[in-house]
Amino acid sequence: QLVESGGGLVQAGGSLRLSCTASGFTLDNYAIGWFRQAPGKEREAVLCISNSDGIKNYLESVKGRFTISSDNAKNVVYLEMNSMRIEDTAVDRCGTRARTCSDYKWLYDYWGQGTQVAVSE
Repeated sequence: QLVESGGGLVQAGGSLRLSCTASGFTLDNYAIGWFRQAPGKEREAVLCISNSDGIKNYLESVKGRFTISSDNAKNVVYLEMNSMRIEDTAVDRCGTRARTCSDYKWLYDYWGQGTQVAVSE
């Protein structure tokens, strides 16, 4: 099971930290990917982390602004979002698959329920 938290409303230029807490399995052998879906758009991959691949950044627009990290002792993966823009408004969701990262959403086996992120002017 995956549970996201930390979403909310933030002004442009502000920051949020999302958490993806895993239960029922340990992160050691699994990849956790953060995806987001803006209104009227497809779900897109943002960042992914795994012991096999390290960190994968799939979205050019978040480079230098978003970072992903994991605390394996707590079984939590974080998405730190800084210098946020209005276009970052989306439902953010974490997914998991065995071992390696992917930017293909249909390769992920389990998903959290998502957390809403809204950025205002």
